[in-house]
Amino acid sequence: MSKAFRLQPLLDLSNLRLDDATRQLGKLIAGEQEASQRLALLIEYRAEYQARFLDAASHGLAPETWRNYQHFLVRIDQAIEQARAMVAMSKQRTAAGQKHWLDQRGKVKAFDTLAQRHRSRVHYAENRQEQKQSDEHAAHRHGKGDDE
Repeated sequence: MSKAFRLQPLLDLSNLRLDDATRQLGKLIAGEQEASQRLALLIEYRAEYQARFLDAASHGLAPETWRNYQHFLVRIDQAIEQARAMVAMSKQRTAAGQKHWLDQRGKVKAFDTLAQRHRSRVHYAENRQEQKQSDEHAAHRHGKGDDE
């Protein structure tokens, strides 16, 4: 008859919260990777467009075409800055998600440690009780043997 761990519901709840935090952290990491990839693509595209512009400029460009290239490069630069901001925000969210996950993991570890201690105490008490019963049984048998 082992005594139930009274904090088991809290251990179960903390495990559920850790699972949720793990899933959320996975989503945050994926989002950060996606934002970083978008930024890298924009930077790569800007470099390609800049190279095309320089190549076209070396062959001579009409003023309108020149302005179009310049205007488009400015827009790409703005998109790159926005993408950088998104990456920075995503990194902050991921860091917060990691902290939350670590906090949840700490709670699970704490409750798990308490549960292990509880099981050890219960096991120790059960062993002592069995030993006591065994000793009483042996003493009783030994006492009967003296009477005969």
